[in-house]
Amino acid sequence: MNNLIELQPIDETSVSTVPVARCADGNGTLTPLFFSDHVLDIARAKAICAKCALSESCLSDALDREEPWGVWGGELLSMGRIVVNKRPGGRPPKRPRPPVIVDELGVVEVPLDSAPTVDDDADLVAV
Repeated sequence: MNNLIELQPIDETSVSTVPVARCADGNGTLTPLFFSDHVLDIARAKAICAKCALSESCLSDALDREEPWGVWGGELLSMGRIVVNKRPGGRPPKRPRPPVIVDELGVVEVPLDSAPTVDDDADLVAV
């Protein structure tokens, strides 16, 4: 009977009220997303920052440190300055690309005119 553990009552001041950044999961699993060169990864990182309570301080601190690159506070930085859009590699398109709407999980909304159709005779989806 020597294995008794005494539980202390939880003190309201012991619980941290300091906000934690949404990108800080403790394991660094989102790090490649915030330092990627791919346009969709950059858009996903910006979507994560858009809902973060610390995005303003994150961006101002990154600008003060002149971070060389990456997404900080919802903005893409290159050479310590904010870059509005990252141009994808390759030749520019002849017709402008439609805007890409990205959720933080990577879901891209498809316009209704190009939505997939289902064939009645098959279980396959035609795009």
